[in-house]
Amino acid sequence: MVSQNKIYVMLNGLPGNVSAIIAKGFADDERFFVIPFSLTGPEIETSHYMLNNNNIKLVKPSERDICIKEIKERYSEIIAVDFTHPTAVNTNCSFYVDNNIPFVMGTTGGDRALLEKTVLSGTVKAVIAPNMAKQIVGFQAMVEYAANTFPDLFKGYKLEIKESHQHGKADTSGTAKAMVAYYNKLGIPFADNEIIMERDPEMQKNVWNIPEAHISGHAWHTYTLTSEKDDAEFQFSHNINGREIYAQGTMDAVFFLHKKISQSHDKDKTGKIFTMIDVLKG
Repeated sequence: MVSQNKIYVMLNGLPGNVSAIIAKGFADDERFFVIPFSLTGPEIETSHYMLNNNNIKLVKPSERDICIKEIKERYSEIIAVDFTHPTAVNTNCSFYVDNNIPFVMGTTGGDRALLEKTVLSGTVKAVIAPNMAKQIVGFQAMVEYAANTFPDLFKGYKLEIKESHQHGKADTSGTAKAMVAYYNKLGIPFADNEIIMERDPEMQKNVWNIPEAHISGHAWHTYTLTSEKDDAEFQFSHNINGREIYAQGTMDAVFFLHKKISQSHDKDKTGKIFTMIDVLKG
């Protein structure tokens, strides 16, 4: 019998690497209970995933409408955690909203404007963030503060943004794209399609010097600002090896969302979006 004090979490995206790491974090944390169902992609050949000796049923898109009825009967007030695939972002969001499931969306890509519109048109609350690493989010907040407080501080400077992730990451880093807007405010014209995106393992190992053990799971970002005359350079980097840093941030986001839902029961029935900045502020 599961304690009613635990938060029921549906971890979607298994057996993906990011989801697997985050699932392990939730399974090992006494605050949470991972329900034995996970939304997965149509290409996944296995039907189950073992998590700490518990059997998780992998639910394909064609099965989820039927499966959610069983889930609703067995578990109340679940929170979904989404680390699936960019192509599934909007359909998964619609599924959560249609079934009144609050969620944490860590998957990047998809139509972000539609994502927000879908949530706000429904009644669920969600944490949506392109990056669940609290320290990186804090760094972004510092750059945002500088952009809002000192607009055009770097006017006339050139910007280079380079990001490297494992070969399987399909889209450009959501964190890098979010940073573009801040540097624009600081006076540097720059577009998302100018981001240098590295996915070649050989380049990552031999040119970027990323440790070989983390070629299959890393997030290295460098932002270089150079003056017009090349006589001044500012460089900011955040290099993450592995995925454990995202697990803690995601658990904090779920705990935060659960608290917000508990505080708003029978009071606020409107859709609402929170960010990781909201989570950090608590």
